[in-house]
Amino acid sequence: MKSEMPFLGVRMPVLRKACGALLQTHRLEDRDAWVEAVTELWDQASYREERYAALVVLADRRYVAFRTPEALDLVELLVVEGAWWDYVDWLAHVVRDILVHDRDATAPVVRAWSRDENMWKRRVAILSQLGLKGATDAGLLLDCIEPNLDDGAFFIRKAIGWALRDYARHDPAWVAQTVAELGGRLSPLSRREATRHLH
Repeated sequence: MKSEMPFLGVRMPVLRKACGALLQTHRLEDRDAWVEAVTELWDQASYREERYAALVVLADRRYVAFRTPEALDLVELLVVEGAWWDYVDWLAHVVRDILVHDRDATAPVVRAWSRDENMWKRRVAILSQLGLKGATDAGLLLDCIEPNLDDGAFFIRKAIGWALRDYARHDPAWVAQTVAELGGRLSPLSRREATRHLH
């Protein structure tokens, strides 16, 4: 883990349990309070776990109703400022929640992020449908992958392979066909990850 921000050494299960207990007894009454809590935890953090706590609040099931397209500006800020896989992959799951809430409003933003100069926004776009299985929009997935095929960055190539591998659990035929059609444009790393469970 590369991090200029020091760690306290608190393990994630312990952190999640502590945050869950606080959220149970100190409910955030509305969207503004939720955004303020996330932002303050993030901005005032001295240790990496404090930023993880901000992400726990952001992604907590109690506030799923607040994870709407209006929250994408906050997510984008955290992606750009976080700029490392541990934050970004967590935020990709938040974007997934927002996609599920309102696909029509969110998909254009995800497509725009997939073409952004910021690598981490592109990684979020690629990973934004992980775990959706049959609810995955294959067209959106491909739209997020294609602009990134020429990017040599490990975190982009790994994300492409991961996203395809995940969807292959639901539609292996589509993934096999897509891998074949992309051919040499798909990096060896992406191809290896995508086809790991294909027979």
